[in-house]
Amino acid sequence: MTDRAVQKKLPIGIENFEKIKTDNFYYIDKTRLIRDLLHNWGEVNLFTRPRRFGKTLNMSMLKNFFEIGCRRELFDGLAISEETELCEEYMGKFPVIAVSLKSVNGNDYETAREMMCSVIGNEAMRFQFLAESSRLTEKEKRMYDQLTAIGRRGEGAFKMSDTVLMGSLYTLSALLRKHYGSRVIILIDEYDVPLAKASENGYYDQMVLLLRNVFERALKTNDNLYFAVLTGCLRVAKESIFTGLNNFNVMTITDVGFEEYFGFTDEEVKELLDYYDFSEAFHTVKEWYDGYQFGKLDVYCPWDVICYCGRLKLNSNAQPEAFWSNTSSNMVIRHFLESARSITKQEIERLISGESIVKAVRQELTYKDMYASVDNVWSVLFTTGYLTQRGEPVGNKLRLAIPNREIRNIFEEQITEWFQDSARKDGTALNSFCEAFKSGDAAGAEKKFNEYLNRTISIRDTAVKNEMKENYFHGILLGLLSYKDDWYVASNRESGDGDCDILVEIDGEEIGIAIEVKYAENGELDAACRRALRQIEERRYAAQLREDGMRKILKYGVACWRKKCRIMLEEGQAE
Repeated sequence: MTDRAVQKKLPIGIENFEKIKTDNFYYIDKTRLIRDLLHNWGEVNLFTRPRRFGKTLNMSMLKNFFEIGCRRELFDGLAISEETELCEEYMGKFPVIAVSLKSVNGNDYETAREMMCSVIGNEAMRFQFLAESSRLTEKEKRMYDQLTAIGRRGEGAFKMSDTVLMGSLYTLSALLRKHYGSRVIILIDEYDVPLAKASENGYYDQMVLLLRNVFERALKTNDNLYFAVLTGCLRVAKESIFTGLNNFNVMTITDVGFEEYFGFTDEEVKELLDYYDFSEAFHTVKEWYDGYQFGKLDVYCPWDVICYCGRLKLNSNAQPEAFWSNTSSNMVIRHFLESARSITKQEIERLISGESIVKAVRQELTYKDMYASVDNVWSVLFTTGYLTQRGEPVGNKLRLAIPNREIRNIFEEQITEWFQDSARKDGTALNSFCEAFKSGDAAGAEKKFNEYLNRTISIRDTAVKNEMKENYFHGILLGLLSYKDDWYVASNRESGDGDCDILVEIDGEEIGIAIEVKYAENGELDAACRRALRQIEERRYAAQLREDGMRKILKYGVACWRKKCRIMLEEGQAE
């Protein structure tokens, strides 16, 4: 435990190494990445990892170590400082070009192109001394001016011709080498974001051509390059933007080596929690945010661990959340569900239940191919972190599983939303389902609910707690009943001596409905329904409905088990 008055700050959202070290933020030491990168030499190195696994912070750390004029004291006490010979040879010895393509996400090609110009132009502006360098010719200085010229179209917008833009990183590296007399290190973070956005917005071929030309000049035929590091989520097919690049060293999430540098290990999480006096939360953190297998190592998502610790600092009773899901639209799961066949839905059920499935995974895809088939989507789910590897490969296939509780919740939420959207496409059937509840037609409601359950993905019988299974079916039923715009539908509303699963008020007709959902262990649906009805009665769930002026009150016990349900109306209420 550390005195709270002198505790380091949590680096929530901080991806700048210098800021973390200067402004007293907690830092988990990943500096041995520098040693391993130099010892396992690759002229061009690509690390592919899911989002929020520390790629950007590591790139910032590399820049701070290698760049001429670096602050050596930033690395005092860190693991790399023990490598004295390596530090003497490499630390602060190179000009470094560092760009992030994360912001190149325009809705059309022209906007994305301008963003690309801005990213490279801003990086070029860091080296304004080149405009006055005595080591450059006047022609070379004009070349630099072309990289930093501000156009009239939009304040602060860098204006480059296609020729200048495509050769921009090569040109900047050539100018830096001549000025310093040292070859250049190039760092390109989130290299594939422009391709993802281009694929979504219909200008993929144009962006591929642009990046292919930029990367080929900078990485393939560049005598000024010492080495380069790129990061991204996907290993984009070589023939797409890395044509002919033979000096390419790719480290994906299945490769052994460099595993511990992206993500937190068990020991690192324990030390972090102990530092902030949250040791008792370790098992919760492990259940929710651990479970990713990179190479042969088990790692946690750093973003989640840090965010949850931040919540615990404010509230020691804070519950874990799906922090990772807030960083993306999770559209990959929606694409997957919409293209899923019957057999695929059964496989999803197995995954949610905690089982694993064996699938062929293509880590080298183009963004155009991502959703071309269900088989490709399996690969995308794996490379983007929604699924992870378990154990050793099975021949040329991988055993895939959902990593942890957080990702399982994301799957369940996406399945529920997808199912509700699908159900709403047939408003007539959905209206009939709701009307059956209003009229006391338990048999009719049961028949239609069973039809709906047969179309969706169920929570299977596993070690998953019954409460979680009940929440899943509760969510589906709640979404279906919410179709009626003139009904007031409340979930877990306080009433009587507890919180009823679902309370419905139909004001114009003064009808109230109380629904309690149970998961039927071993398929004993009738017993579960009766248990639900007893709970409604014993805890007086209908009390709030009466207080709100509902004259007719219907009480339903709903029991679910896999893809089956039973709906039971309290005796004496059916019309």
